[in-house]
Parts: sequence; C-alpha cells; structure tokens
Amino acid sequence: MFKNYASKTNFLAVAGIAALIATGAQAFDSSSPAGLVNRQIQPVSLPTDLQRDTHTTRAVVDDPTSERPGTITIDTKNRYLYLSMQSGKAMRYDVGVGREGFAWSGRARIGRRAEWPAWTPPAAMRLRRPDLPRVMEGGLANPLGARAMYLYNNHGDTMFRIHGTNEPDTIGRAVSSGCIRLLNNDIIDLYDRVKVGAAVVVL
Repeated sequence: MFKNYASKTNFLAVAGIAALIATGAQAFDSSSPAGLVNRQIQPVSLPTDLQRDTHTTRAVVDDPTSERPGTITIDTKNRYLYLSMQSGKAMRYDVGVGREGFAWSGRARIGRRAEWPAWTPPAAMRLRRPDLPRVMEGGLANPLGARAMYLYNNHGDTMFRIHGTNEPDTIGRAVSSGCIRLLNNDIIDLYDRVKVGAAVVVL
C-alpha cells in the first residue's frame, strides 16, 4: 500500500528539511552543548497533563509497509508509526505529526538516542517565547518527553526527532514543527526495540 507513495517521496526529504530550517521551523533540538557548558540549563513550567491516564496505544498488526524488519515507517496522513517485525507483522503506535506547513517526507536513520533528553529551543521559537530558557533540563515537564531518537540523513542531523511528549492530547493530531511524538509509554517501548542506525521512512 505504501510502496508507490514512498517512491514518490523518497527524494523530498532534503528539500523539505532545508525549507524548514530556512524558515526557522526547526524541531526540538537537544544536540547543542553550549547551554550545558555555560550551565544555562533550567527547569521551566510549561502546560502539562501528567495526571491523565495515558495507556499505551501500541498494537501488533499486519505490516502494511513491506519494509524490512527493524524499519520505522511513519504514516503522517493516518497518524501511525509502524515498526516492521518478523513474519509480516508490525508494532503500530499512534503519533502526533507536523502541523500544516511543517510536514515533511523522505528517508532518514536513527543517528543517536537519549533518555530524558534536554531540549534546546530553536532561536526562532525563543523569539516568540522569550520566557523559554536556552536549554531545558530533561524531565516530566520537558516537551521531548521520556525518550528521543534523532533523525539523520546523508547531510547529517535533520533537526527532526521521534520523541515522547508531556501533552498526551496532541497524539493523533498535526501540531508539531515536524517532529513525530508518541505517548511516553509508547516512546519508551519503541526506544527499547530500536537501535542506532535503524531506517526511518516518513510518508
């Protein structure tokens, strides 16, 4: 089902990513060490819904992607992430995706992973939200949630992430700056199944 769609979008990643970066639409980024060196990390109180009962959305389904086991496929239209497994099965998770004007497609790979990652808000976001710190420490109030996996391509860091969230109501919606978000329970499960180097297909 996805093969023809994927073939049309394979080469759009570089252009899409460049456009987003050029317009200041970088997704959450915790890769900058400057804040760590300068000790500018600080906790910030952002709206959260941590008391909500957020059970996992994951389910084992027939794999609709035809990708090799270990590949992550993100169906942005239907707001699902599939992790291909053996015997034609896949683990499926509900996700939140990029809002209008920030969506992208293409191929990437997991370049690195982090548990309870810190977050460096992009400069454009800090202009809109001057209350944000240069770096936010990892934790329950952090927008990246419990885990983050950093997407790279042949040009290096794409600035996009697959990560958890402290806003469970956004799962199933198009609200992000291009990152893919899962419930914290789901990102922890996915993180434990996926290693650095895993292929990622965004449709």
